[in-house]
Amino acid sequence: MRKQIIAGVGIALIAGLALSGCSSRSTSGGSGSASIKKGDTIGVALPAKTSQNWVLAGAAFKKSIEDAGFKADIQYAAATNTVPDQQGQISSMVTKGDKAVIIGAADGSQLGSQVKAAKNAGAVVIAWDRNILNTTNVDYYVAFNNFKVGQLQANALLKGLKAKGNGPYNVELFAGSPDDANATVFFNGAMSVLKPKIADGTLKVVSKQTDFGKVNTQGWLAQNAQSRMSDLLSQYYSGNTKLDGVLSPNDTLARAILQATKAAGKPNPIVTGQDSETASIPLIMNGTQYSTIYKNTTEEAQAAIDLVSKLADGKTPSTTKDKNNDNGKKIVPAVELTPVLVTKENAVEAYKGNDTLEALAKQG
Repeated sequence: MRKQIIAGVGIALIAGLALSGCSSRSTSGGSGSASIKKGDTIGVALPAKTSQNWVLAGAAFKKSIEDAGFKADIQYAAATNTVPDQQGQISSMVTKGDKAVIIGAADGSQLGSQVKAAKNAGAVVIAWDRNILNTTNVDYYVAFNNFKVGQLQANALLKGLKAKGNGPYNVELFAGSPDDANATVFFNGAMSVLKPKIADGTLKVVSKQTDFGKVNTQGWLAQNAQSRMSDLLSQYYSGNTKLDGVLSPNDTLARAILQATKAAGKPNPIVTGQDSETASIPLIMNGTQYSTIYKNTTEEAQAAIDLVSKLADGKTPSTTKDKNNDNGKKIVPAVELTPVLVTKENAVEAYKGNDTLEALAKQG
C-alpha cells in the first residue's frame, strides 16, 4: 500500500535494501502449458507511480529479475485511465508470452479476464502486494501480513494514547481506498484490537463513524483524507472538545490528517501510518506523527522471484492458507512477510540496512 504522489524519486532511494535473486520454473496452467528458463521474460504489472514504494518496486523488480538471468517486462499503468491501462498491459504480456505475470493490482476486482487469459496461456499468475479478487486464476499471493499491519497500527494508537494520560480518549478512524483489496484487511486487523476498547469506553469515536463504508478514503488521496478530517473537526470537535488520536492506514493520509488538525487548532493527536515514506520519517522523529509501518519493498519483490525459482526447480513453495487472503473465490496460497512497527524509539534500529531511511532517522 502505497499511496503518495512523488516527484523525482531516484534509484538512490533503494540503496541499502537487500537484493538477491534467482528464478526459473516449469509449470502448467489453464488449457496451455509453458516452462520458464533462463533468458525468458517475467512480466510485472504495477499501478500508476502514485507512491514512493511503487516507484521503488519497479527498480527492485528490474534488478532482481535481471540479476537472476531473466528479462524484465515491467509496466506501470497511467495516472489517468489507470485500470483499463493496466488491463491492456497484462493482455500484452500474455500475447508476448511472458512466462510469469506478477501483478500489483490497480483495482483487484477488475482483472478477472486478464488473469484467466494468462492462465490459459500457461503463465503463473502472482498477485503482489494486493490480492486479485473474485477469480480462481491466481496461483499465489506475495505480500506482507496485512491483517497484522492493522493490528500493529491499532496497538500503536493505544500505546500513544496511554502515554498522553488517562482515558477515555476521543478518536477518529480512517481506512484506505475501497478499490484496494488490502484496505479492508488493514482496517479489519485494526478493528480486531480497537472494537473491544470502543465497547468498554476506553475509546470514544465522537463522530460514531466506525464502518469501513463510512471511513474509507477513495483513491488513497491525501486531499480526500484532509477534507474528511476537516469536516469531522468542524462538525464534532468545536470548542474545547479534544481529538486525542486518529487511526490512519498510511503515511500519505497521516500527513494530510495532521495538516487538517493543525489548521483547526487541534494539535498533537496520536496519528498512525504505514509505508515508512521519506516525508514522514522526520515527522515521526520530531513527534508530529506517532508511528509508521516498515515493509521492505525490495524484500517483497524478491520473495516473488524466489517463489518462481522454487517452481522452476520442481519444488513446492512454502505458503500459508489464511482466511484473510480469501479473494472471494479461493483462499490464495500466500507468501507472507512480516511488517515492522516503527516509532521514534526504534526507528534507527528498524531501518538498519536501508541507508536512506536510517539516515533520516538519525537526523531526527
